[in-house]
Amino acid sequence: MTYADFFYDIKGRFMGADVSDIHEHLAFEFDIEDEEAGGSFYVEVKDGTLYVEPYEYYDRDARFICAPDVLVKIAEGEMDPVWAFTTQKLKVEGNIEKALRLKEIIEAKQREMKKAEKKAEKKAMRNE
Repeated sequence: MTYADFFYDIKGRFMGADVSDIHEHLAFEFDIEDEEAGGSFYVEVKDGTLYVEPYEYYDRDARFICAPDVLVKIAEGEMDPVWAFTTQKLKVEGNIEKALRLKEIIEAKQREMKKAEKKAEKKAMRNE
């Protein structure tokens, strides 16, 4: 998997999260350590909108460093980011308090996915 493939996959896993209730500016850089898929990108919450872009973010609040599979599991809600940090699967630099807010973004995405699943189930039931 190339960096571009990984970035667009992970962007899809973050985008769609309703962050409208997050009223502070958050900026996270992710540095992915992998020979093929390695690279940097950022996730930013600004004015209640989520941005995910394939660039380094020098004015970041926190920097996360991990392998691609770790970030996918975190983004999918399969791995708790605090546990990943505790077991050294995820390295964090910068403002730890703000870094913990990543979990809110992931939980917001999980809520949106559940809403979409329920909506699809209702639609399927109506079509039967």
